[in-house]
Amino acid sequence: MEEMEEELKCPVCGSFYREPIILPCSHNLCQACARNILVQTPESESPQSRRASGSGVSDYDYLDLDKMSLYSEADSGYGSYGGFASAPTTPCQKSPNGVRVFPPAMPPPPTHLSPALAPVPRNSCITCPQCHRSLILDDRGLRGFPKNRVLEGVIDRYQQSKAAALKCQLCEKAPKEATVMCEQCDVFYCDPCRLRCHPPRGPLAKHRLVPPAQGRVSRRLSPRKVSTCTDHELENHSMYCVQCKMPVCYQCLEEGKHSSHEVKALGAMWKLHKSQLSQALNGLSDRAKEAKEFLVQLRTMVQQIQENSVEFEACLVAQCDALIDALNRRKAQLLARVNKEHEHKLKVVRDQISHCTVKLRQTTGLMEYCLEVIKENDPSGFLQISDALIRRVHLTEDQWGKGTLTPRMTTDFDLSLDNSPLLQSIHQLDFVQVKASSPVPATPILQLEECCTHNNSATLSWKQPPLSTVAADGYILELDDGSGGQFREVYVGKETMCTVDGLHFNSTYNARVKAFNKTGVSPYSKTLVLQTSEGCNFETQSASYSQLVAWFAFDPGSAHSDIIFSNDNLTVTCSSYDDRVVLGKTGFSKGVHYWELTIDRYDNHPDPAFGVARIDVMKDMMLGKDDKAWAITEGGITKGATIGVLLDLNRKTLTFFVNNEQQGPIAFENVEGLFFPAVSLNRNVQVTLHTGLPVPDFYSSRASIA
Repeated sequence: MEEMEEELKCPVCGSFYREPIILPCSHNLCQACARNILVQTPESESPQSRRASGSGVSDYDYLDLDKMSLYSEADSGYGSYGGFASAPTTPCQKSPNGVRVFPPAMPPPPTHLSPALAPVPRNSCITCPQCHRSLILDDRGLRGFPKNRVLEGVIDRYQQSKAAALKCQLCEKAPKEATVMCEQCDVFYCDPCRLRCHPPRGPLAKHRLVPPAQGRVSRRLSPRKVSTCTDHELENHSMYCVQCKMPVCYQCLEEGKHSSHEVKALGAMWKLHKSQLSQALNGLSDRAKEAKEFLVQLRTMVQQIQENSVEFEACLVAQCDALIDALNRRKAQLLARVNKEHEHKLKVVRDQISHCTVKLRQTTGLMEYCLEVIKENDPSGFLQISDALIRRVHLTEDQWGKGTLTPRMTTDFDLSLDNSPLLQSIHQLDFVQVKASSPVPATPILQLEECCTHNNSATLSWKQPPLSTVAADGYILELDDGSGGQFREVYVGKETMCTVDGLHFNSTYNARVKAFNKTGVSPYSKTLVLQTSEGCNFETQSASYSQLVAWFAFDPGSAHSDIIFSNDNLTVTCSSYDDRVVLGKTGFSKGVHYWELTIDRYDNHPDPAFGVARIDVMKDMMLGKDDKAWAITEGGITKGATIGVLLDLNRKTLTFFVNNEQQGPIAFENVEGLFFPAVSLNRNVQVTLHTGLPVPDFYSSRASIA
């Protein structure tokens, strides 16, 4: 919980938020702090003048960044309005959190009104101290910003868990311990602040002052304030505007700017956004766990570097002492290099530890804050901040991406001393930068009993010789082109079994494998000859057109994770409302191939797509949206319809059929390469694959004539 504290403090005053408001940029400010950093703008920049000139398009007008400079380029600590000859420069200050903020141009007049009710100077501008985005307030002033009730609830629970002494909320510098709480004002006072800000006279004389502990209990037991509409203060939020991404009231829907927008039930969107935030937190939690393990690894590396350094120095001293006086001067130089390498390694690793620790603390704080937000039962308050939190969680998860959790330095000292030269060559003595090489691995053995072919796929298995003592870091599998041509790499990795798809039917391939480690590469294994399947040969009446046929199913290994398989992987549907792609298990590079798909279930939106694709096609979008797929999206199809796909790689064409009728002319020409049958669908669609089929008679007849 302590790491979450940074999320609960105002970037201006550095204390816990008091009556926080949400800026349009999704950041929060205390209401009093927001008033303190208001700056007046020239009359020409006001919302009223902009609306009068026809240039205003929104409730909040963001300042033109070309006209306003909040920070000097030299980081001098001063900022000014650029372009306004009459605007004086204003010194900027730093909050306790280190964020630069601008004080008000003039001290606000003394008032007993709350910050939300106190009048705001005309043409006021506020700049977010975190993202530095500026905007001009409209006639509502600070009342136009929604209050963050969820954040208030999280802060209240956090302070209760800390069980610390209650502090005065009005002390300007070091807050003193509170002595009373006003139940009507809901503010804790110390004695000096109570006498100054809450005198026992006038309307304030009727307020009830209680001890701080009793006030804490009454505050905790009092019902949570219901969020009201910023435009219609007497109306509670009742719906959620999808376009504006904000809660709205019924009056907004009837009279306001949301009348033509799509809206949804507040409770449903509350649950949906809570679910999205929870899912995003799962990924971030995994990253945080990896980061903790990574920190343990880095700390272990520090100890290993220390130990290896001591060992290496001892060996170096022993070798240098053996050369007696002639090596003494050189010995000092070599020791200096080792120490330099030692310090460099330690510095790199310690810097990485420091960087990773800071990032992990920030990540953990964000996670704890999000978990507390999820516990809130205020739908509208939650929805006001959920989008920003989801974006922050995804952004933080991306920052833990590939390479972040990889050590930047090894623990080994890749140096060894060569003491073989004669004494007269001592002045040339230097470190050998690479350690003594170990032997290359032994030649791997292909396991013939486990190697096989199926359709146009080949599976190969191999192992290291039983008496081999040199470990292999990986293996390289090579195949020729099926016509006796040059070998090419088809697999590189640590596994000892590999299946190669997309080979030619009725072809003979030669396969070989070799092992490798840091030292080098082993000799090739013996060459294995593989014969792919002949398939079935269909001949037409003209006896001049033939087709090789293969039986195959959908491939779970390459499909999107949302695809659901059944019926021995011949039937697929999807668990997502978005389009997802699934490929067939067999790829084709030559010959004529025909397969069909029947529509088992179809709810009319959106249309599924059918066709062929490369193996690296995007799996999370509709088929044909990238340059790795060729597909048709057939509108008007119904449940029970049959879609036929004809891939003629002899003529390099792709043709589609619906219920045995060709859909227009040839859909695609110049189709060349390795292709896999492909389908994209969502949860509204279910299809079944039928393979091993002959091509339609009229097509084969036309092809024979051609």
